[in-house]
Amino acid sequence: MSKLDLFAFVPFQLNRLAAEVSAALASEYQDRHGLDIPGWRIVATLGFRDDACSAQFIAQCTRTHKSTISRAVTGLLSRQLIERVENEDDRREFRLRLTKKGRALYQQLVPRLLTKEREILSCLSARERENLAAALGKIERHLNLIQGSHEVESSREATSQTAG
Repeated sequence: MSKLDLFAFVPFQLNRLAAEVSAALASEYQDRHGLDIPGWRIVATLGFRDDACSAQFIAQCTRTHKSTISRAVTGLLSRQLIERVENEDDRREFRLRLTKKGRALYQQLVPRLLTKEREILSCLSARERENLAAALGKIERHLNLIQGSHEVESSREATSQTAG
């Protein structure tokens, strides 16, 4: 019977790294601003985009369960960090966007999180960071993971064209 060295098993390594990096970043948005991970994912997704988007989009691109996103949306709405806006294309659907207060929080957090990212990756040379980003992107593409808002919009358009 062959053995698996768990500590050399890439899925395990990625999971451990993700947990450690997430914990390191959480000190910025959780301890200072009371945002949990799903709340931060919503704020980050909305802050990255110039337009409103659905909770379904956020769940899909962040790989977070819809019910977890839904609970976080409720909390962020009550804190007035996000707001619902009617979808002009489908009046039954609401989209989400940051409020002025939410945008200010996002703008305050981004530099701090980018600094944390630099600290975490400081053990790598510039070339190694580029190679890591390229390798991760390649794996994401191989697994058909959304890598940007343009991909969701493109897939949504393709789906509506084939459905119609």
